[in-house]
Amino acid sequence: MKSNPALSAHTPTVADQDSHPRRGSAWLRVVPAMFLLAWGGNHFTPLVHMYEEDGGYAIWQANLLLGMYVGGLIPGLLVASALSDRRGRKPILVAGTLAAIIGSVLLGIGFDLFWLLCVGRVLAGVGVGVAMSVGTSWIKELSFPPFDHKAGITAGARRPALTLTVGFAMGAAVTGCLAQWGPLPEMIPYAVHAVLSIAALIIVCTAPETLTREHRSVQHWWRGLRIPLVGHRTFIRLIIPAAPWVFAAAGVAYAVMPALVQNALGEWTTMYATVLTVVTLGAGALVQNLVPRINKWTGGRALVVGLTFMTIGMGLAVVAALVADPIVAFVVAIVLGIAYGICVVAGLVIVQAIAEPKDLAGITGVYYSLAYSGFLLPTVLAALLPVMPYSVSLGAVALVCLLSLGCVSLASKSRA
Repeated sequence: MKSNPALSAHTPTVADQDSHPRRGSAWLRVVPAMFLLAWGGNHFTPLVHMYEEDGGYAIWQANLLLGMYVGGLIPGLLVASALSDRRGRKPILVAGTLAAIIGSVLLGIGFDLFWLLCVGRVLAGVGVGVAMSVGTSWIKELSFPPFDHKAGITAGARRPALTLTVGFAMGAAVTGCLAQWGPLPEMIPYAVHAVLSIAALIIVCTAPETLTREHRSVQHWWRGLRIPLVGHRTFIRLIIPAAPWVFAAAGVAYAVMPALVQNALGEWTTMYATVLTVVTLGAGALVQNLVPRINKWTGGRALVVGLTFMTIGMGLAVVAALVADPIVAFVVAIVLGIAYGICVVAGLVIVQAIAEPKDLAGITGVYYSLAYSGFLLPTVLAALLPVMPYSVSLGAVALVCLLSLGCVSLASKSRA
């Protein structure tokens, strides 16, 4: 397996050193924009109950709004990554941030207009997709020479993953609190996000571009949608079986668990869902910096460790479905959050190791597309409720997760 720091073909020069005297901190200029793009993607989650109760929307409409941003996410992941390989990282991330700002404006003024809410959610999804593919690639490149000479080998995976995770968590936390106790809950959370995003947009414009003209793709952007690395042996055997569980864990933790215990919570369902979201993503954020040590202790098998936690968490989710206890559901959120945090970084480390600079954004986009496919799991489980209770469907999920763990374990052993 290749170990290739981003932009390895670029040799630092005296001009490079003079132009960025605080080179090691350049990646921090991208962080606020990525953080707020993630915030904008997840701050709708605690509001689903509010749209049902106060907005008069049917359950299917509220759930559709929750999932609508996937319609913007996939193009944001794949098309934006191809465009950034041709045009550079900065202009595409700036465009994604502008899309997210417009999305929040539409969501804030569209409480009574379902179609406007749908458009706003799609634009929020575009922003998240751009953050995950282009933003992740940009921070990865800024975490290696000539932009950063001190970062560890896994910093390019840990930094963007942690930024996204904290953004997802803070977006849900702030919005949930504003919706529970603040004025105009249908408007203020979106206004706060839009204002902060404008400030982040100003900051990201000062970050250095990493993909210089000589390293950019010369083919038309739509040809960049073809990503040969998808056929790489490592990608097929390790990433494809593992990636969907990344956001399947998050989805089960903060979408399914609150539904299991809502009868015991009453009017506090929104706040409980907010707490579970923060706990899940907070546990994920705390464990992400441990992934390099886990890889060291296990001989590069952090992904296996993450899937082990995933399987345990899905098994505990079956118990939560049987007892319908908020405390058990809380424990499930912690275990699945740990699994999410380990798997998302471990997967990124593997993807970045097999990628050349010109392929990095594209393969990162594919990785996150696979990861986000797992976010559809709660919708599938809810659709099966008329014929299959959560205890049964989650049991089936746990068995499939165990099978994925076995496949990845065997592939990791043969790869070692």
